Amino acid sequence: MSKYYKAKRVRNLYDPLSRKPYAISRAGIELFQKCPRCFYLNKRLGTATPPAYPYSLNTAVDILLKKEFDLFRRLAVPHPTATYFGINCIPFAHKDLETWRNALRGGIKHLHGPTNLIIKGAVDDIWIDAKDQLHIVDYKSTSKTGEVNIDADWQASYRHQVEVYQWLFRRNGFMVSDVAYFVYANADPGKPAFESKLEFNTKIIAYEGDDSWVEDTIIQLHKCLLAPDLPEPAHDCDYCAYFNQRSIHESSFRRSRIPRYSRSRDRRA
Repeated sequence: MSKYYKAKRVRNLYDPLSRKPYAISRAGIELFQKCPRCFYLNKRLGTATPPAYPYSLNTAVDILLKKEFDLFRRLAVPHPTATYFGINCIPFAHKDLETWRNALRGGIKHLHGPTNLIIKGAVDDIWIDAKDQLHIVDYKSTSKTGEVNIDADWQASYRHQVEVYQWLFRRNGFMVSDVAYFVYANADPGKPAFESKLEFNTKIIAYEGDDSWVEDTIIQLHKCLLAPDLPEPAHDCDYCAYFNQRSIHESSFRRSRIPRYSRSRDRRA
């Protein structure tokens, strides 16, 4: 077992008999949507899916974008890129912004009374418009030759992500616009040489979110946590498909295995 992954943990497990509120992150909601079985194995039994390797370049872009937009937050003026795309918003200044941005500090959270679950998430940024409405902002970065967008099926998690944040801020008493923004930085791979730098084209994509699905998803997620048995895996879960096929191979191998020396004798014969 590598130092980056622990196959069995004993802390932070959901206990159906406990009255203590249990925290579910935005990523936890996404995991439940992808596969209830993987979610249950993680939250009830302590076995999470192996993590992906960290995207260090993407993280660097996020950090630099936050620093850049913070400059305009202090000036209380729109960022030039926002102005270029016709967006009349300025970065929102609030005493809790750094907490909302930091998952380790708890992010933005709400205690969901019907389930006793604390729903939480960490936003990249918040902008405010002339009507004092907040807009959820998420930073994304990639490198592709075509135009960036958020319309692909695999980008549903992007759209759900900002909708959860919209739901959270509304539950915290803020007036939140349905329109969220993706600040999408696209590194240009068409340059003739690397020259120790990447050049990005940055686009701001408006997205009209709908958080109406969040409430029912939390209810269903809670029912999953309370279940005494493993839920069925999602039909398109890669982890469950791998585990199922691996189990078939291992079971077949155990049944058919013969001593190694016998195979050698067969080959010599």
